[in-house]
Amino acid sequence: ALNRSEFQKNPVFAQSWPNAVATWQSKGSPLSPLSSSAQAIAIMAYTTNDLYEEFNAAVREAGRSSQEYRDKFHFKTLHFLLSDALATLRAAQGQKCRCVFRGVRDKLFKANVGDIIRFGQFTSSSLCKDVAQVFGDTTVFKVWTCHGAYIEAFSQFPDEEEVLIPPFEQFKVTKVIPKGGKVEIHLNSAGTYSKYNCEWLTGGDSLGT
Repeated sequence: ALNRSEFQKNPVFAQSWPNAVATWQSKGSPLSPLSSSAQAIAIMAYTTNDLYEEFNAAVREAGRSSQEYRDKFHFKTLHFLLSDALATLRAAQGQKCRCVFRGVRDKLFKANVGDIIRFGQFTSSSLCKDVAQVFGDTTVFKVWTCHGAYIEAFSQFPDEEEVLIPPFEQFKVTKVIPKGGKVEIHLNSAGTYSKYNCEWLTGGDSLGT
């Protein structure tokens, strides 16, 4: 069951959840292969424009320390539901790895080949490079993810062919291609790291935006 106290502390969450319920129901209440309606609605809520930015900012902050997570992170229910939903979807989809793309506007990330990094948040990506670049092309990540799950059936925007990458997956930088004020960074899945946060593991900048 949802923790109602989290609604009280998060007006955006409180508003987004019933809207997601309505959208989910209008789509025929898809459930399979998820184990609960709450998991399906959690994905639907996450893909709303209002919620994901605030939620991911909170996830990045919570990753700084266990105390931050315990005392100040008021999205524990959503985090749990999303994590469970992605694991269930990934298992049902054959636990396969995928090549996906993520575009970032007006932020030029720096990376070195061999760096091990994490996004440190739930990270949206697309199977289609053109879709990813609609969201930005200052930095484009080409990502080989082995823990992301295809969420099209539960997304507010199914045309985006979205794969959602969990915050605990880490990646190795395999290629950095400068493109005249822009950059394309290639990442290969390098397993998982249990304590999620938004920091590079070996120097550099944060990927948490």
